[in-house]
Amino acid sequence: MAASMFARLTRFAFVAAAAAGLASCGFNTIPASEEAAKAKWADVQNQYQRRADLVPNLVATVKGYAKQEQDTLVKVTEARAKATSIQVSAADVTDPDKIAAYQAAQGQLSQGLGRLLASVEAYPDLKSNQNFLALQSQLEGTENRIAVARRDYNEAVQAYNTTIRTFPAIIGAKVIYGAKPMVPFAATTPGADTAPAVSFEGPAAPAAAPANDNAEAPAGKAAGQ
Repeated sequence: MAASMFARLTRFAFVAAAAAGLASCGFNTIPASEEAAKAKWADVQNQYQRRADLVPNLVATVKGYAKQEQDTLVKVTEARAKATSIQVSAADVTDPDKIAAYQAAQGQLSQGLGRLLASVEAYPDLKSNQNFLALQSQLEGTENRIAVARRDYNEAVQAYNTTIRTFPAIIGAKVIYGAKPMVPFAATTPGADTAPAVSFEGPAAPAAAPANDNAEAPAGKAAGQ
């Protein structure tokens, strides 16, 4: 009887020790952190898609008032097409090249939209158009949600990357999961968050040369002639 009780206690202690060992190696923490980061990545993509969905209506509205901005409109449309063609699944968030390509495409669209909205300053009728104002408001709200989604994703990535690089969870990360660090998402490509300066006043006329009362008289003529 005593031997049986001892055996049961021994098995219990072994199981408890094994469970504690697995927990300390990140057996549960690593997958939980990974899923949290992947969910945040899905939020980033959803918000960028929301922005892309606004672009066709925005372009159509501007076109009705500013046909001379055709080049800008074409570039925005092309940038949208490229941005929506690049998709990065949750399984790809450990691939720096794929994240960089996605960032670059979204950055190009940001730049195009910046130019488009800057050009609107030349068209007072468009600036007061109710459809345009509604689209502009939705776009601003979406940009704010994009910023929040990127921040939340980067925080989740930081937590995950710290977990898989920190002892003792690093043991489970390497031995059990073969975990790889996830790639954070940069805010924008350089300059993409700054709308370009646009002038609609045309080139400035050259300044007139100042009068010079002491200029020399033309050759061959006396000063008093």
